[in-house]
Amino acid sequence: MQCLNNLLLNTDSYKASHWLQYPPGTDATFFYVESRGGTYDRTVFFGLQAILKEYLAKPITHADVDEARDLFAAHGEPFNEAGWRYIVDHHRGLLPIRIRAVPEGTVVPTHNALMTIESTDPQAYWAPSYLETMLLRIWYPVTVATISWHAKQTIRQFLERTSDDPEGQLPFKLHDFGSRGVSSVESAAIGGAAHLVNFLGTDTVSGLQLAKAYYHEPMAGYSIPAAEHSTITSWGRENEVQAYRNMLTQFAKPGSIVAVVSDSYDIYHAIKEHWGKTLRQEVIDSGATVVIRPDSGDPVAVVHQCLELLDEAFGHTVNGKGYKVLNYVRVIQGDGINPTSIRAILERITSAGYATDNVAFGMGGALLQRLDRDTQKFALKCSAARVNGEWIDVYKDPVTDKGKQSKRGRMTLLQHREYGNFRTVPVSVEAESLAEVEKPLGFDDAMVTIWEDGRIVHDDTFADIRARADAARL
Repeated sequence: MQCLNNLLLNTDSYKASHWLQYPPGTDATFFYVESRGGTYDRTVFFGLQAILKEYLAKPITHADVDEARDLFAAHGEPFNEAGWRYIVDHHRGLLPIRIRAVPEGTVVPTHNALMTIESTDPQAYWAPSYLETMLLRIWYPVTVATISWHAKQTIRQFLERTSDDPEGQLPFKLHDFGSRGVSSVESAAIGGAAHLVNFLGTDTVSGLQLAKAYYHEPMAGYSIPAAEHSTITSWGRENEVQAYRNMLTQFAKPGSIVAVVSDSYDIYHAIKEHWGKTLRQEVIDSGATVVIRPDSGDPVAVVHQCLELLDEAFGHTVNGKGYKVLNYVRVIQGDGINPTSIRAILERITSAGYATDNVAFGMGGALLQRLDRDTQKFALKCSAARVNGEWIDVYKDPVTDKGKQSKRGRMTLLQHREYGNFRTVPVSVEAESLAEVEKPLGFDDAMVTIWEDGRIVHDDTFADIRARADAARL
């Protein structure tokens, strides 16, 4: 939406008054972002580069200041007009801040600093706080990437147990079906790209666009021809088999994959009669892999029953690990899929002797929408301020909720070069920069400067981000 392009209005109302609320003599502030726990014990850092390139790379103008001044005046909030005009005049409209963070794709245990934001001009010490609303939205891509990564670890465990080719199978086992279920095309793009950090399958086109625009990735994911209910039911119930035959005629070529939703009327009848008898030889002769998609009922029971029926019709081979792999056909389940149901389905079919090769998953709302900032308890807090030339600790420690206790002082994140464990450590008040932190033996700085005074300093590729995430294991 073009009406939302003014960075000065990409904030909360009360932020407009905060430059008046710091102690006299304040000329620098320091903030950090962390996951304070949540559903998962570690997070996959992703999305900062896209946010910075989209929102901070464009200089603000006097026209932006005019618009913000007028809105806040009508809205009932004071506005730092002089401060913003100073940034336009003295910094060419680019905010004087420094952002350090772990490289994207890094998997970090919760309760550690993931990124830090600090002012770099004494006259704009208030700028990091003003950006909190926008920058804390990093919670969304991080949380999507985290959910997707943990699902990947679950699927990997079952593939390693039951498949002869776990690493070859894994990238396409969880497909993003979430675009229509999110609140905006921007959410689809950010969340869709976050999922693609871990997998190669998606139907969220905007996620591909974001990876290309901000992460130098020409094509981040892939899809296949697939039927929806309207393209099957428009043939009428009496012509259901003709609808399926049309899918074979149009798309089933040697080496291709085509997915056909088959539960419009009776999934079990469709498999036993249409796919298993009428179309059986056409499926075999096509040279394609036909993926049957059930889309209703109890996912665990339905997937298992579909595999059994397809096994009766098309048979199977037994792989090197002793598990059955269906001939010519597979199943994809996209209804009711979440991290819990993925594990339950895989446990059921593994117990029945079927390799994980036989199934794939599509996840929609549970991947891109059924989450919020509290899923991983994300917070962006001020931890230090320089007042009258001296750095002081800034923190909260509410007696009513110790889980909201915040970190103190300037800080950075270290990682052990051999064992890989992380440690958030303070920086002494005397240190001029975060690079001066004393590192325990074996530890290196896990953060790099990403952004400084309006320019990107560390520009990652999507391939590098994927490699970092994939290298981490539970």
